[in-house]
Amino acid sequence: MSRVHDLYDAQGQSPWLDDLKRSYLTSGELERYLELGIRGLTSNPTIMTKAIEGGSDYDEQFADLVASGKAVEESYWDLVLSDVTGALEAFRPLYERSQGGDGYVSVEVAPSLAHDTAGTAVMARELHERVARPNLLVKIPATKAGVPAIEQTIASGRSVNVTLIFSLERYSEVIEAYLSGLERLVAAGGDPSAVASVASFFVSRVDTEVDRRLEAIAAGEPGTAKAERASSLRGKAAIAQARLAYELFKERFGTERFAGLAARGARLQRPLWASTSTKNPAYPDLLYVEALIGPDTVDTLPPATIEAFADHGRVARTVDADPEEARATIEALGEVGVDLDDVTRQLEAEGVASFSKSFDELIDSLGHKAVVLGAAGR
Repeated sequence: MSRVHDLYDAQGQSPWLDDLKRSYLTSGELERYLELGIRGLTSNPTIMTKAIEGGSDYDEQFADLVASGKAVEESYWDLVLSDVTGALEAFRPLYERSQGGDGYVSVEVAPSLAHDTAGTAVMARELHERVARPNLLVKIPATKAGVPAIEQTIASGRSVNVTLIFSLERYSEVIEAYLSGLERLVAAGGDPSAVASVASFFVSRVDTEVDRRLEAIAAGEPGTAKAERASSLRGKAAIAQARLAYELFKERFGTERFAGLAARGARLQRPLWASTSTKNPAYPDLLYVEALIGPDTVDTLPPATIEAFADHGRVARTVDADPEEARATIEALGEVGVDLDDVTRQLEAEGVASFSKSFDELIDSLGHKAVVLGAAGR
């Protein structure tokens, strides 16, 4: 058994693959990841853009879709959902063996809906109805408009991967949306055991932005105690905040309120650590993965990080190692002048913009390809 297996077997953390492309399904690569210990899969518009533009794997299907008269954006969703459905089937046996504990595959609503509550809820319903697999998670961003759509989708008995969570405040709102959605579902006579959810809390991107601000503070007052303290906090914000998120998870799901729902079959909404590959080459390659291991969590890992962990990862419970130190780190950041609320607002806006940009670029690229195919007589 591999170190990746040990994450779940020894510590109760589910490692998921943060990548999807057609070749995984046609080459047997996805089966290799399953054998390695991967227990689910996520994707996003940026990942799908790289997959579709990265080769010719999608050309034949796209040509057929264009020839049939389908619009470019409609064709895009056909391409994506073909991959998602294939992955769902690959993970279905694990989903059934784990009784719905794992084996999930995620697909994101259109990025243009990030600030549209009604549109998000409608598309989440349509994706679930179109794919019609019990192990599908529809990704909804945790924007102000997204949070009520999350509650509505859960209340309708459909499973959700809440994405783009950057702050503890927004995470608390996401938990409330999940619990309220379950309560509405139960009140309407629905079965909460059929609903799953994860809350994707982003990690390394927090350090990228906080470190930039800490470096600016240190450069502005060189040689001072404040500069020294600011420098000492580099690379610590993301892990500290994620550990406090885990503490909030245990607190909110340890209440009588959730116990009543659990008695009816409701599942935990597990924290999912997203963006855990190390962005700063000065930091250890597995810094965020090894610092956030613990029960009832999910970690989404890109292929290179999975291979690195399989090679030299250390498996030990770390996610709740020292919550007091985590709180002290967050307080220290404020004392040296880092406004975490501003950081998280910026990161949410950047995250939404990045996915929208990837989506728009891909639609433009497919539109050009459709013209070329039309000129070629396809």
